[in-house]
Amino acid sequence: MSAVHGWSFLKLRDIASLKTGPFGSALHKSDYIVGGIPLINPTHIKGGRLVPSTDVSVPHSIAAGLAEYRLNEGDIVMGRRGEMGRCAVVPGHAQDWICGTGSVVVKCSPAAMPAYLQRFLTAPATVAALIGDSVGSTMINLNQGVLLDLDIPLAPLPEQKRIADKLDSVLARVDACRDRLDRLPALLKRFRRSVLAAATSGRLTKDWREATSNCMPSCDEPIGWTVCKIKDAGKVQLGRQRSPKFHSGESMRPYLRVQNVFEDRLDFSDVMTMDFPGEDFERYQLHPGDILLNEGQSPEYLGRPAMYRGELPGACFTNTLIRFQAYSHVKPDYALMVFRNHMHSGRYITEGTITTNIAHLGAGRFSEVEFPLPPMQEQHEIVRRVDVLFAFADRLEARLATARKQVEQLTPALLAKAFRGELVPQDPADEPAAELLKRLATKRATAPQTRRGRKAVPSN
Repeated sequence: MSAVHGWSFLKLRDIASLKTGPFGSALHKSDYIVGGIPLINPTHIKGGRLVPSTDVSVPHSIAAGLAEYRLNEGDIVMGRRGEMGRCAVVPGHAQDWICGTGSVVVKCSPAAMPAYLQRFLTAPATVAALIGDSVGSTMINLNQGVLLDLDIPLAPLPEQKRIADKLDSVLARVDACRDRLDRLPALLKRFRRSVLAAATSGRLTKDWREATSNCMPSCDEPIGWTVCKIKDAGKVQLGRQRSPKFHSGESMRPYLRVQNVFEDRLDFSDVMTMDFPGEDFERYQLHPGDILLNEGQSPEYLGRPAMYRGELPGACFTNTLIRFQAYSHVKPDYALMVFRNHMHSGRYITEGTITTNIAHLGAGRFSEVEFPLPPMQEQHEIVRRVDVLFAFADRLEARLATARKQVEQLTPALLAKAFRGELVPQDPADEPAAELLKRLATKRATAPQTRRGRKAVPSN
């Protein structure tokens, strides 16, 4: 690292000491109560803050025996097992809380601001160094020797405060941006569901009907639409049952099952084979345009549909799936929209049966469900419009993914910039870190030593 005016580069052990939380016979889980003095374990350190659990605390009587593990305002509590880099500065209201078994307390010398050092300990480069030299096979455990030997870029004390304040400000904005981005996937999901509901109710193409027919603009009913049953819109068929006798044979063919069918997507990464001889192959062979729906699934995914488009030639399907083959007056892509809307609206749940948290639809019950049916010309227009809107949503998702990636790069970039001395302006009037360290060392050397001796025994 290049020299920065007024900065010193030293080891953590030069400006801080460590105190490991109690272990062994000092503290047991059986000592925990609800509503006592909080214990701070790694799981209670979240986002640079202490978030205690009411049921992970100890009574005052036990806390009195753990005085050496009490936290003081300005201490840094750091998780020493599990996720590395979890640490927080102890605020005033947490005074006298207890460092838990899985944590370690970092006590700074006056040369280092706790907020500045805490940010350094959470920086990705620091975390990577701690992970690389951690111990433990099933759980990462902090190597305290490595922690003490970390190279610390120590800025002048006033600059440390400027850096810590600036990081608080900009990283809060980064967190706010991340929170807003995290809300967008749910909005896009609701958007897609709303589009499907509008498409299969006639609302999406109301203006199209008004422009291509004599229907009045005030007419809310989708003129030309009918409501039939699914069995009237296409052929419904349950797949073939699996059986040990089909595990081998002369006509082994790939088949799809419930694990391969997701909403509007078939997954071919785990396809199994089974013997489909002669008439069985003719009966269960999939054809482009066939729609497969999950016959048995957790209730929220019951009837989850996807279209087979010929991606795996010669594939068949089992009785965990229902196949729908559209008749000539139904466009398969439109039927897929109807089925997706039924799934999201919970329509299939009202028809299915639930046993041990698994819902079953059944081909017979599925075939009796209503099917909103517009004229073929309008089906084409519906599919076209939905494709346009979904393509727009896809583009937004792609931009969201890019934005998320950029936001995730901001925090490490800002922290790296901060500890290179590039985040805030430097002030030549600031006392250099080296001078402060010398002054503190001199103060310690000249301070009167407290001598401990035996108390005098009064004479009689």
